[in-house]
Amino acid sequence: MTSLYIFIGIIVFFGVALIVSNHIQRKKGNTQERETAKPAIDVRTKQEKERDSGCCGAHEVCEKDSLIAAFKEEPEYFDDEELDRFHYRDSGSYSDNEVEEFREVFYTILDEEKPRWVRSLQLREIAVPNQMKDEILMIVNDLREQKMHHSHA
Repeated sequence: MTSLYIFIGIIVFFGVALIVSNHIQRKKGNTQERETAKPAIDVRTKQEKERDSGCCGAHEVCEKDSLIAAFKEEPEYFDDEELDRFHYRDSGSYSDNEVEEFREVFYTILDEEKPRWVRSLQLREIAVPNQMKDEILMIVNDLREQKMHHSHA
């Protein structure tokens, strides 16, 4: 019988703790969950990501620094400020005309800038339209292969 009282006491204790915790959170104003946008696709290789983040490869040492740097990284613009209006937009919600705006920017920037443009969209929290994801991946991968063949020649 004593163990039953102990068990009920534990349940009551955790129930009270949960209620108090929720009350404290509400007093601090933390009543809404943070919305997170779906990130744009990242078409860079692991080595490019490490190079771009300035990572030395000693992940235990510089992982913390690269996380801090990620918060400070500023997006690069490619004369595409008009795309900022798609901030937090779902990648499946673009109209054909809106997709054409992305396509126009993508095909007017230099080939070597295309991966940086995709990264810029990520930093600006602009999702690449679903209609273009395969197209962008295919072109960027082709560019990488060409670059690798030229560097080995």
